[in-house]
Amino acid sequence: MVDPSVPQTRTPDAPRPGAPSGPREGISRRRLLGTAGATGLVLGAAGGAVGYAAAPSGATPLTSLGAEEVMFHGKHQPGITTPLQSRGHLVAFDLAPGAGRKEAAALLRRWSETARRLMAGESAGQDDTGIARDAGPSSLTVTFGFGHSFFGRTGLEKQRPVALDPLPDFSSDRLDRTRSNGDLWVQIGADDALVAFHALRAIQKDAGSAARVRWQMNGFNRSPGATAQPMTARNLMGQVDGTRNPKPDEPDFEKRVFVPQSGEPAWMANGSYAVVRRIRMLLDSWERLSVTAQEEVIGRRKSDGAPLSGGDETTEMDLEKTDAEGNLAVPINAHARITRPDQNGGAAMLRRPFSFHDGIDPDGVPDAGLLFICWQADPLRGFVPVQRKLDRGDALSRFVRHEASGLYAVPGGAAEGEYVGQRLLEG
Repeated sequence: MVDPSVPQTRTPDAPRPGAPSGPREGISRRRLLGTAGATGLVLGAAGGAVGYAAAPSGATPLTSLGAEEVMFHGKHQPGITTPLQSRGHLVAFDLAPGAGRKEAAALLRRWSETARRLMAGESAGQDDTGIARDAGPSSLTVTFGFGHSFFGRTGLEKQRPVALDPLPDFSSDRLDRTRSNGDLWVQIGADDALVAFHALRAIQKDAGSAARVRWQMNGFNRSPGATAQPMTARNLMGQVDGTRNPKPDEPDFEKRVFVPQSGEPAWMANGSYAVVRRIRMLLDSWERLSVTAQEEVIGRRKSDGAPLSGGDETTEMDLEKTDAEGNLAVPINAHARITRPDQNGGAAMLRRPFSFHDGIDPDGVPDAGLLFICWQADPLRGFVPVQRKLDRGDALSRFVRHEASGLYAVPGGAAEGEYVGQRLLEG
């Protein structure tokens, strides 16, 4: 039986209508990725989807990377438990002056149809740019969310979730307000750069006169299959990043990440809340540290992500273990110690980030870091308590700077024939 809570991929024996009916050989993307990134669960192997232009005679078939298709319709929106893609775009929009609930509903209807088509490897519609004409779906996902200000602009203040109250200020914040928040938020991910950009351009064009871009950010991750064996992703500091992410097969995964069917408000059933932070890494300062010093800041070995208390990456961290001189093996202010759920009243979130690099500053410093994205059923019980704890004494705080922030209500997935947010906008 297929689990409706998990974004589905099309398998070789169930090709997209209109796609070639013969079998296609390929490596399962899930087998390629294993525990990489967000450890999201995707069912099935390489799909039978093809690019929306006919391939020339004798062309090489799509690889498994290009053929992988994630379903748009489902219990949850795609792009949450989907394994990390190699390319990502984040973009926030503000509704145009005079645009309200009616215009927002029409926009979400357009966006949902465009996302459905592109995720299936089809054209965006009549005005398609042809950017991704030769590619398959490439694990494309498009995810939509609503910011705090959206509800006032559409007259839906009574439907605004309490969990969407603005995040508190943190001492490590150096926020650029022009690159924060927004009425609407869109997350795009794909395993091909042109496929991802094609979706970004289509979403921007669909906005038309109803909304304008407030900010936009670009990110990346390691490409599927780039390592000899599946492994957890690394960030730009070179650290294995995401070891303790909650796993979809854990019994409490759903309640940690998603709003329950009986949750409030009703339109957020099966949805989630995304906290988005642009975190600049002060790489010059970080790279001057010895590897040993870097490991003490994090609390894990740089080579394989194992805790400093011993074992391998998945070994439970021993917070009480000491060395021969009585020093804690995992320092008291180590990042991995502070962020543990059992050190934060059980607070947990699904981290699904992208790295970014936006060039070199005039003084030669890289503008690079992490587009931090975390998912939880309630940010006041997920992100906020952990960030407050980090604010008070995380050894890593000297090497990062939070430069932008946003919080978005991401409704549940759209059923066949529906658009994302329909229960809010037409309820």
